[in-house]
Amino acid sequence: MTKPCKAGILGTGSCLPDRKLTNADLEKIVDTSDEWIVKRTGIRERRIIDDETPLARLAAVAAENAVTDAGIEKDEIDMIIGATLTPDYLTPTLACSVQKELNLSGVPAFDMNAACTGFVYALNVARQFIENGTCGYVLIVAAEALSRVVNYRDRKTCVLFGDGAGAAVVGRVEDSTGIIGCTVGAYGELGYNLTIPCLYASPEDIEKRIDGKRQVIWMNGSEVFAFAAKIMAEATLRVVSAASLSLNDLDYIFPHQANARIIMNAVRHLRYPMEKVYSNLERTGNISAASIPVCLDEASRAGMLKKGDKIVLVAFGGGLTYGALLLSWSKSA
Repeated sequence: MTKPCKAGILGTGSCLPDRKLTNADLEKIVDTSDEWIVKRTGIRERRIIDDETPLARLAAVAAENAVTDAGIEKDEIDMIIGATLTPDYLTPTLACSVQKELNLSGVPAFDMNAACTGFVYALNVARQFIENGTCGYVLIVAAEALSRVVNYRDRKTCVLFGDGAGAAVVGRVEDSTGIIGCTVGAYGELGYNLTIPCLYASPEDIEKRIDGKRQVIWMNGSEVFAFAAKIMAEATLRVVSAASLSLNDLDYIFPHQANARIIMNAVRHLRYPMEKVYSNLERTGNISAASIPVCLDEASRAGMLKKGDKIVLVAFGGGLTYGALLLSWSKSA
């Protein structure tokens, strides 16, 4: 009988575009102000991908950094999972494009779209391939070019989003660390509150958009805000309780970086100390599926995470989706 094993994060990587779009820059584009943006969102700047740069290139750099950080060779990767809602192409997928960039021909590669919850969903999927013995190492690449689906005349959304890529190598861990539990879910009946049309748009969706532009983000901010703060707190409590632990047992929470007020509201519901909640929102804006892996990579490289630290990754996103994953950090500082 095969010995049961656990899956853990063995390495992380990230890549952010060089170009910065500050609140002062946005003041020249749309009717807004630095004071309004900071008060409403906590964001001061975001990174923006160049028009001529494919998103897959950022993703491949993040992936290579994660492989190096994990201390393995590229050809040891058994599967690539992409998490994105803004791929360069519907086909080939982001994962297939990264596979090409890494010269890993033949390795299974596919994308999944759970919007901003994508990395949590992907980790839960990768975990199962590791724990059932199908794969030795799974590479997750979460990357977004949200600036390409933003209408910069819509001040309610254009101030929120940025671009970037984060990656993680998931593999078998022999010690007591690794993924402990996960809860994911979706409320499709609420999906109309955050939409980006692709090959079809309903008349109602077109009517909502400024200038009738179809393939851009539209969001009912107040409804998404209410859903996000509530579900992130509930999902965190659920995954911690299922492991017979309490919030006091956690070393850090890594929430999706959507809006500072959403994060603070969720943390207030939990009565958890803000100093143990990681955030880079001020510098990156909302980079959807890439936000949590970029945060993890920053924290890991800064030496904040110690082997055995218990952390929760929690997110919500379009769909509407949500997910929370509890793990014990597997990588030595």
